Amino acid sequence: MKKQTDKIILGIDPGTSIMGYGLIHVKNGQMDLVTFGVIHLNKLSNHPDKLKRIFTRVDQLILEYHPDEMAIEAPFFGKNVQSMLKLGRAQGVSIAAALHRNIPFEEYTPKKIKQSITGSGNASKEQVAAMLMRMFKVKEVPKHLDATDGLAAAVCHHFQGGVGEHNKSKSGSWKAFLSDNPARLKKK
Repeated sequence: MKKQTDKIILGIDPGTSIMGYGLIHVKNGQMDLVTFGVIHLNKLSNHPDKLKRIFTRVDQLILEYHPDEMAIEAPFFGKNVQSMLKLGRAQGVSIAAALHRNIPFEEYTPKKIKQSITGSGNASKEQVAAMLMRMFKVKEVPKHLDATDGLAAAVCHHFQGGVGEHNKSKSGSWKAFLSDNPARLKKK
């Protein structure tokens, strides 16, 4: 992704009950909070209606705030295959909304996002929220931490220089993988 000195980044925490989002404005390396919140989906009874609402609301956010880039949390591997499938669809629909408006996107693992914000990939949602509240001088933590998770994706994107799962360079990718996954390295 091209480096800009003035850009707006949309961060998305995909979900099928509550989806979080956050927007930041980065100018000359300084971050300012634009807005953050959640999209409630739990009142919709079927999955296709939820996907349609996700697409519509992400598209509305894009039209209202004109982000230059989008960062989205990558689905994590869980035990419930159906939940993962639904979450992956929610992520895909969010990405489709960005692509529909020619907004480049990047994915970040939950661990990478937490590490970027708190310094620990094992931080809790509460720790991430607290750090973001301090960072942006927001006094009240939101009711739904999905909102701060969406904001965290945008901040991570800025801190990572726009280099996420899709934008890693081919050279050095094993080195990056090993530094991100030290437990996978076999010791002799």
